[in-house]
This record gives sequence, C-alpha cells and structure tokens, in this order.
Amino acid sequence: MAARPQLTGRAAVLAIVVCAIAMSLAYPIREYVAQRRQIAQLEQEKAREIAAIKALDDRSKQLLDPGFIKRQGRERLFYCDPGQKCYVVMGESPSSGRGTTGERKAVAKPPWYETLWDSVKAADSGGGQKAAKAAG
Repeated sequence: MAARPQLTGRAAVLAIVVCAIAMSLAYPIREYVAQRRQIAQLEQEKAREIAAIKALDDRSKQLLDPGFIKRQGRERLFYCDPGQKCYVVMGESPSSGRGTTGERKAVAKPPWYETLWDSVKAADSGGGQKAAKAAG
C-alpha cells in the first residue's frame, strides 16, 4: 500500500483560503475595536461636559438669588445695607472662619524697577570681579 502524503492539494488550497479570509477580516476587526474605544472616550468626555454644564447651571441659579448676591457683597466686597453699621478688622482675611489652615500667604513681589536695579548691580559686581582677575 502506498503512503498518502500528509499535505494534499485540497488541504493546501483550504489553508490558503482560510488564511485569506483571516487576513481580509483582520483590518475591519481592528477598525471596529478602535471605533469602540473612541466611542467609549467620547462618552466619558460627554459625561464630563454634562457635569460641567450642570455645575455652571447651578452657579447661574445661585447668581440669580438676591440673598446669595447680598451675602457675597458682604463677604467679599464688604458692602453694608443702608443704616447698618459694619466693621472691618484689618489684618485678618475675610474668610478666616472657613478653615483656611492650609493656605499660605503670598510673598510680596518687589516692584519691577527694584528687580531690574538688583540685576544691574549683580551684573556689575560680577563683571567687576572678572575684570579685576583678568587685570591682576
């Protein structure tokens, strides 16, 4: 009895057809997965934007409330109602009762001309030292 070859012509053609089908489906499947990922990202972005819109809507409703406007005027701008005596204690921040323990005070920045003059003096002293070393 003659031994049959392991790989027949039909099996080779079948393997080629299966590979061709797999190759033709690879690109559309990759595009499908990429589009699904993009859809998920867009849905997350949409949720963030909806939350931002809701926050802005709440803020606009707050700003339409006359009581809120009055309270903000008193707290932030130190406004008083007519006939009311108001006192401002200097040296304290207006939000001292709100738990500002973690806040740092801003360091006062010198005026621009002082910074410029300091840089000129620093350049002069550095340049004078180099000239003295070169001459000596």
